[in-house]
Amino acid sequence: MKDSLYTIGYAGILGTLCALLLTGVASFTAPYKANNARVEEVLSILTALGIPHAPDDSAARLLEIFDANVREARQGDSTIYIYASPEGEEEPQAVALKFAGPGLWGPIEGFLALEADMKTIRGLTFSHQEETPGLGGEIGAPWFREQFVGKTIVDRTGQPGISIGGGQGANAVDAITGATMTCDKLEAILDGVISRFVEERHEGQ
Repeated sequence: MKDSLYTIGYAGILGTLCALLLTGVASFTAPYKANNARVEEVLSILTALGIPHAPDDSAARLLEIFDANVREARQGDSTIYIYASPEGEEEPQAVALKFAGPGLWGPIEGFLALEADMKTIRGLTFSHQEETPGLGGEIGAPWFREQFVGKTIVDRTGQPGISIGGGQGANAVDAITGATMTCDKLEAILDGVISRFVEERHEGQ
């Protein structure tokens, strides 16, 4: 009986110490995780907008480039990222919209950048996705993302949205073979952010 109580007490003390240690480590590393997440987001925005940066740029350098070229603004309930020349040009060269939603296996997040005409796609990047490698995970591959460049966010009738695997229209791109569900999820996510952007833009005019 005494041995059992000793074992239970020892396990309780050890468990408490481990919990305190893990809590301390989590608190200590939280600022670093937040900074890394911010840098990853900034890199994704810069890439979508086509703002020049080197592959080996440090985190500090990426943040410097971002601060010099991009400003955040509110449009309705959304935050948009405006690429404006450092020389002070008033008209934006491009804007980036953040998108997020459920994929097949986890959240899909990224940025869709538009040219100054606000309807032609400049770039598309993914900051987070958990789709199946070699199948749905190919949404992050350059060959898939580059299909969107030059496409429009409206079809020939003016209806906003993107068609993935829906033919050869101005707003259509090829789907990924064997990843229909991921493509359907991504299409719904992009359609949502595009429709909201178009609606809020019209309301603001």
